[in-house]
Formats: sequence, structure tokens, C-alpha cells
Amino acid sequence: MKKLLSLSAMTVLAGTVALTDADARPVSYPGGWTLMQVNEAESHSLHIHYSPSPKYSIGLKVEDMGYQDHIFYGGQYNRLLKRWNKPASQANIYLKLGAGIADGQFNEGLDKTQAAGFARLSGDWETRRWFTGGDIHVYATEDETMSHQSIRLGVAPYVADTGALHTWLMVQVDHRPNLDETLGAEKLTATPLIRFFKGSGLLELGYSTNEEPLVNFIYRF
Repeated sequence: MKKLLSLSAMTVLAGTVALTDADARPVSYPGGWTLMQVNEAESHSLHIHYSPSPKYSIGLKVEDMGYQDHIFYGGQYNRLLKRWNKPASQANIYLKLGAGIADGQFNEGLDKTQAAGFARLSGDWETRRWFTGGDIHVYATEDETMSHQSIRLGVAPYVADTGALHTWLMVQVDHRPNLDETLGAEKLTATPLIRFFKGSGLLELGYSTNEEPLVNFIYRF
């Protein structure tokens, strides 16, 4: 976990100097690469993917699940299921599938490695002023299954021109019903955050109700 956190921090520090319009969507333009670092209330991940088309992307992911010291290593496939383009808004639905291995403690309380995978369904709707999004995540190993649900609401305090610095004020609510509260984990957390993006980079900074920082970074190249 410490190695993953250190790598995440190095990614953010290196990426912020190159922060140059990006979004948090998991599919890019054809031929584009995307580096995504997520550091939230109970989980931390690094994901890099390539988009052969505007419909899907493939890549590699490592994630500290925030559950029984599980760390997932594997591949991830992202698919744009549906997009609605309107004159003043856009909405999207994505499917994300992953397969690989997980290191951590399992039902017997022993450290070991098992086959693991996950499925996520996420969606968003936004205008230049308002944003709303949600995510349903199911993660499973040979012995165990856990789930995670989240919603996010946001507003832009000003509407910026294309190519300018965009700023969003947001709040994210996460529900992780499988976490053990006796170990200090919180099943329900809220995280106020601020998002900045410009050009090919996006940076999010926040602090959750369980006193954990949120630091998310995305860069497309």
C-alpha cells in the first residue's frame, strides 16, 4: 500500500507541471493515451489506457481497494455504451471491466493471491454549468465479493471559454457496505472537492469526512 501511495504522489507531482480541455471519462480520442491517478477516501489507483476508437479503450490498472489490504493488478476494458449530445448538454453511460489478480487477506485471514475481477457501470450528465454523475462497482475474488456505489454533484462558478482554465465545485458521496467499521473504515463518506482542468490535464483536490485527502489526476497525450 505504501508503495502504491508513493507512486500516486509522484504521479501527481510530475503531472501537475504539465497541466495544460480534459475530462474524467475513460475513453479518449482514437489513438490517444490517458494516465489516470485516483486517491480517494478508501481506495487508491493508477490506470493507463489506450483508445483505438472513440467507443472503447484498453489498459492496465493497479488499485488498493481499501478492503482487507487487497491490491488488484490487471487489465481493464472501458466501453462507451451510449452518448447523448444535445445543444447545451451531454450525457454518457460507460461499462468498465477488469480481470487480474489480487494480493491481500481473505476469509481465512491469511495473506495470499487470488484471481480477481471487477465490473463498473458509470454515467454522467453535464452542461457548462452543472454536473451530475454516478458509479456502481462490484469487485470479486475467488472467495469474496464487495461493492461500492458513488454519486457526484457539481457546479461551475463561472463558464470558461474553450482552452481556458475550467473550475468546478463538487461533492462526492461514497458507500462501501463491505468495509469493516471496527477497523476504523467508514462505510459512508462525503468528500467536498474542487476540480481544475485545462487543455489535456485535470486535477481534483478534496478532503473527506473520514479525514482522508482526495487527489485525482488525469492527463491525455
